[in-house]
Amino acid sequence: MQTRPELVGTHGMVAGTHWLAAATGMAVLAGGGNAFDAAVTAGFVLQVVEPHLNGPGGEVPAVFVTADDPRPRVLCGQGVAPAAATTAHVRDELGLELVPGTGLLPATVPGAWDGWLLLLRDHGTRTLREVLTPAMGYAAHGYPLLERATATIAAVAEHFRAHWPTSAATWLPGGTVPAGRFAQPALAATWERLLAEAEAAGSNREAQLDAARRAWSHGFVAAAVERHCRTAVRDDSGEDHAGLLTAADLAGWEATFEDALTVEVDGWTLAKCGAWSQGPVLAQQLQLLSGLDCHYVDGVAAAATVHAAAEAAKLAFADREANYGDVPDVPVDRLLDPAYAAQRRGLIGDRASWELRPGLGTLPELVTSGRGAGAPPVLLPGETRGDTVHVDVVDAAGNTVSATPSGGWLQSSPTIPELGFCLGTRGQMFWLQDGLPNSLAPGKRPRTTLSPSLAVRADGATLSFGTPGGDQQDQWQVCFWLAHVRAGLNLQAAIDSPAWHTTAFPSSFAPRSWQPGRLVVESRLGAATVEELRGRGHEVVDAGPWALGRLSAVARDPSSGLLYAAANARGEQGYAVGW
Repeated sequence: MQTRPELVGTHGMVAGTHWLAAATGMAVLAGGGNAFDAAVTAGFVLQVVEPHLNGPGGEVPAVFVTADDPRPRVLCGQGVAPAAATTAHVRDELGLELVPGTGLLPATVPGAWDGWLLLLRDHGTRTLREVLTPAMGYAAHGYPLLERATATIAAVAEHFRAHWPTSAATWLPGGTVPAGRFAQPALAATWERLLAEAEAAGSNREAQLDAARRAWSHGFVAAAVERHCRTAVRDDSGEDHAGLLTAADLAGWEATFEDALTVEVDGWTLAKCGAWSQGPVLAQQLQLLSGLDCHYVDGVAAAATVHAAAEAAKLAFADREANYGDVPDVPVDRLLDPAYAAQRRGLIGDRASWELRPGLGTLPELVTSGRGAGAPPVLLPGETRGDTVHVDVVDAAGNTVSATPSGGWLQSSPTIPELGFCLGTRGQMFWLQDGLPNSLAPGKRPRTTLSPSLAVRADGATLSFGTPGGDQQDQWQVCFWLAHVRAGLNLQAAIDSPAWHTTAFPSSFAPRSWQPGRLVVESRLGAATVEELRGRGHEVVDAGPWALGRLSAVARDPSSGLLYAAANARGEQGYAVGW
C-alpha cells in the first residue's frame, strides 16, 4: 500500500518530519535560494514546531554534496563534553553508575546554532535574517502545537511544577497544559538579540554570520548557560545535580566540516558521519546483507529478509558498542572491510541469536554483566524520552543535504528563562567505565545516534534520506534501503513498506537497557511472516500496522534532470514538498 504519490519535479524538493518545515524550506527554493539556505531555514523552524524532539540547545549532524563537488562531506554540529566532565567527578565523586538522561549534568556544548550558521556561511546564499525570520515568526506569534508535544508536556507537567519551575513557566502557561496555538516569546527575543549583534557587524553576509556565532559562544548566550548550570536540579537519577557547562566550554568549541565515511554498496557510494556517531553501523549492516537474498513480495519484505536484517543488525550494533567513539583509533577500515563482513556473515544462521557478539573490541562491563539485559523499556512516572527530527533537501543544481537535528528537547532539562530554551542531554550516551572508546572525557563528542544518510552514484545521481528514532535510525534506514535500492520500490513506496527493528543490544539512552532476542515489527508484514519469525526464535512484538520510523528522502537523476521526494505518513506530520 502506497499512502501518497512520490513527488517528481525539476526545481527543488524538501522532505522532513513536519509540514511547516518542509513548506518553509520549499518557499526558500522557490525564492531563488539553494538547498543549504532551505535546509537551514527548515532546521530553525523545526526547533520551534517540534520542541519535544529538538531545540536551539541541541545539535545537528548533516551529510551533503554541492553542485560543484560530488565528494560527500559532513557537518559536525555535535558539541562536546565540558572540561569538568570526568569519570572521576561523575562516577567517583557523585557516585553514579550511569550519566543521567535528564537534567543539567549530562549537558554537552549546544552545537546546532554554530553548525547551521557554518553551513549557511560556507554553502548558502541567504542572510541570517532571511533564514531565521520564519522560525522567529512562529516563536513570536504562535504555531499549532502538535498533539504529541502536548502529550509530552502533560507527561512531565508535575515534574516541571515540583522541580523545574522555569520549564513550568514556559510550557505550562497559566498553570495548564497548552493545546492549539502556542508561542515562545522568550526564544523569539533571544533570536532578535542575536540578529541585532550580527547586523551590528556591517552589511557583509559572512561577517554577520560570524558575529552571530560569537554572540552565542562568547557572548550573552554562553554567559546565561553558565549561570543556569550552577544550580542543582532534579534529574532521572532521583537526585539533584548541577551542570558542568561553562562559558569557556562554549567559547572553546566550533562546528566543523570533515570528510564523510564512505562505503561502496549495491552500486552506490554510501556516505555517513564517522565513528563518533553510529553512522558506520548502516554501512556494516548493508555489507553483511550484500551477500544475502533480501527479497520482497508485492512491496513487503519476506520473513527471510526480515530475519537476515535483524541478525545483521545485532552483529553490527555489537561492533558499535565495542568500538565506536570519539577516539582516533577506531578500527573503521577493518570494520568496513568486505572480508570482515564476509566472515561475520557466516554467523547469520536460520535461528535468531540471543547473544551480543562483537567481532572486535571490548564491551562495557555493564553490558557483559547482563544488568541491563531484559530490562523492560518502562518509563518512570513523569518521565518521557526525547527523539529527533530530520530534513532532506535537493535543488536543481544538485546541491543535496541530509540533516538530523536533535537534542534540547523541552523535557530534557530546565528551560533557561532568559533564553527561552533548554540544554541537550547527549552526555548520557557516554559510559563511566574508563578505557572504552565511548568513555566520558572532557572535550569529547558523545557517540551519538544521529545518523543522516546520503548516497551518490557514478552517474551523478544522489539519494538523501534519514529518520528520527535513536538506536533505530540505522535499522529503519536498512528497511528503506532494501525496499528502494534492492527491491526497486519508489521513494514513497519504500518509506511506506512495513518496517521492523531489534532491541537486542544496549540502548544509547539512560538507563541503557536492552531485550535480547526481541524483534519489533509492523503487523502489515503479515500474520504468516510474523509466525515464521517466531518460529525462527525471535521474540516478536507487534507494534501495530503503522508505527515504526519517520523517514523522509529526496533524490536527483542527472540524466533527466528530475528530482524526487517522499515523506513518512506515520504520525500524520511528515511531508514532502516540491515542484
